[in-house]
Amino acid sequence: MFPGPLGMSLAGRALQDGVWSLDTRNIRDFATDKHRSVDDTPAGGGAGMVLRADVLAAALDSVADGRPTLAMTPRGRPLTQQRVRELAGGEGVIVLCGRFEGFDERIFEGRPLEPVSVGDYVLSGGELPAMVLLDACVRLLPTVMGAASSGEEESFEQGLLEYPHYTRPVTWEGRTIPEVLRSGDHAKIAAWRHAQAINDTRLRRPDLIERHGGASQAPPSGAQRKK
Repeated sequence: MFPGPLGMSLAGRALQDGVWSLDTRNIRDFATDKHRSVDDTPAGGGAGMVLRADVLAAALDSVADGRPTLAMTPRGRPLTQQRVRELAGGEGVIVLCGRFEGFDERIFEGRPLEPVSVGDYVLSGGELPAMVLLDACVRLLPTVMGAASSGEEESFEQGLLEYPHYTRPVTWEGRTIPEVLRSGDHAKIAAWRHAQAINDTRLRRPDLIERHGGASQAPPSGAQRKK
């Protein structure tokens, strides 16, 4: 499944250029029985299968080198842009992808794992969430997006959703680009964009306003704080 979409576009070019690298390991390679079993039935009964702690531990121990080790699971903490920036600025990351009903809980007790979720929904496995995590990190690496400022005004960077964007044609199906964006007044444009970001966040993601507190009071993009 890897690199999958990570082998395309910006991430793919950066992979070819050696800006980042990817090494995958198959958990089945660390099974100890003739059937290469990595899972077993849930203790206490129930549907599905559970990934075994002993097999997972052997796989993790083979690559452990001090880098953060993340386990992709809907039971983890939601992935945030702040955490992405921390990981992108580090020495790399080890990602454990779940399957079936999930992990034997003892693996979290026996190894330093950080449970991470990419949303309040359930997928078939942790591979797609791992790709989401990697793509979010790779695009922040130097030279990947080109201009260093490309990611600074995006959604979640300042605790707000990003302001709406427009491009040509000026008029489309009777809808016109807001006049302020055509004014050439950079201060007014920055103020308008900041106000739009606040309004959109309040309407669509009020939890972000509550979580970040004073985010809505941050200066508009392009403005500078007085020292």
